[in-house]
Amino acid sequence: MGRLAARSDGVWDLAGVRHRLLGRHRSSSARRATPLVAATVVVAVLAVQLWWNRIDTAVLTLSADGLVQSARPGSTLARGAEGDSNATDGDPRLRLATAQASTTLASATVSPITLAPTSTAPAIQLPVPALLPEDAYADTPEVVVGRITIPALGIDEALQQGMTLTAINRGPSHWPGTAGPGQLGNMVVAGHRTTFSRPFRYLDQLQPGDHVTYTTEAGSFTYAVTSTAIVNPEAVDIADQTVGYTSTLFACHPPGSAAQRIVTRLQLLDGAGQPVVAPALALTPVTVPRG
Repeated sequence: MGRLAARSDGVWDLAGVRHRLLGRHRSSSARRATPLVAATVVVAVLAVQLWWNRIDTAVLTLSADGLVQSARPGSTLARGAEGDSNATDGDPRLRLATAQASTTLASATVSPITLAPTSTAPAIQLPVPALLPEDAYADTPEVVVGRITIPALGIDEALQQGMTLTAINRGPSHWPGTAGPGQLGNMVVAGHRTTFSRPFRYLDQLQPGDHVTYTTEAGSFTYAVTSTAIVNPEAVDIADQTVGYTSTLFACHPPGSAAQRIVTRLQLLDGAGQPVVAPALALTPVTVPRG
């Protein structure tokens, strides 16, 4: 028992020596590791600082058009006015970043945003009038494009399509290829004065300001008389297309004769009764070939 105790004491003594040796070794290692640990901590702190600065900068950065370039997900800026108001309560850095961002945005001058076109708009072109038919009595299918109403003359008739006598005999008729009601260009309509329904019998009595209304599936378009003139039968320029919202009515003159033509010019009106101003477009007028 005495040997076992002594041996036991010896074991414990050896353990104590080992413990003291290990303690000195660890103390020495700890002293050597301290600078390394400190350096690692410093680097980690700097990395975190840089990361936060980068995020905060993204939050505070404004792009050239005055919009926030990027925002931290979950932040007040990213969520908008309805974001969680408690999201920044636990971190003073978040509160500071939010306050700085609010100050920066409030003092920033926001420039107008110019959006690049995503598609090419179709080119604007003036209508191209069809040539007058060589055979004035050619068979022409009946096509009704709308109605024409002239209160001053008591006219309310279907508006036909075609420049043959076959079409005009049915009533006032639109010159194919000229502008349609309400469209850019010159809408041209012909009518008889003494035969068939003679809708334009008293065309010479129209006064500047009198209204002519065309009604189609697209709506109603009201024009006002601007002038009336007498021209030669060869004056096909009455169908020329220019940059404007106009219409032209014409018929034979004098009544019962085809020696001349009477021509009444009209101007499109807007909903307030004012002339519709033509856009400033660099378009070449479209003319009807002179025979």
